[in-house]
Formats: sequence, structure tokens, C-alpha cells
Amino acid sequence: MDLWAQEDVDLVAPGFIDFGADHMGSLGFIAVQGGLDWLDAPRDGCPGVEFSWEGFDEGDPATGRGWAVIEEDGSLRGHVFFHLGDDSGLRAERTGEGS
Repeated sequence: MDLWAQEDVDLVAPGFIDFGADHMGSLGFIAVQGGLDWLDAPRDGCPGVEFSWEGFDEGDPATGRGWAVIEEDGSLRGHVFFHLGDDSGLRAERTGEGS
């Protein structure tokens, strides 16, 4: 993530974002955990999604939104926003089966 060092992103558990086949998913990084809902939203000719999320940041309620696209190399590039708070670019890679 652009705003935080990788060791911070992985503070509680390895950082992740998951987009399920049912247009639901989850994310986790630093002390943030949340569920998300997403919809197809291609950007710049690349397959992509837009999502909203709701969860907790250090135990306090938190919400936000974001977007992501699949790059030519298969990685995910996007941005996550906290409602009335921080925002950060992100890059992610698949880590295993079903990812």
C-alpha cells in the first residue's frame, strides 16, 4: 500500500483483499477488518471492480469504498478509501488456490 509500509500492512495478519463470486468479499490490513460488496467496473480497458466496505479499525467502526483493476501481469492495482479519513493506493498478488 502506498500510505503504509508492508510490515505495518501485515501487523495483525498478512494484508489481503478477497472478491468472492457472490459479489461479496473481505479485506484486512494493519488493524482493519471488514466485509465488502463489489460490482464489475472495468477501467482503462482492464477488468475491474468498484466496492464499498464496512468493518472495524482497531475495534472502532469504519467504512469506505475503493476500486481495483487486474493488470496485464495478473496483479491487482487499486485504491482504498476510509470514509472521512485516509486513502491509499494498493497492489496485490494472488497467493494461492481460490485467491
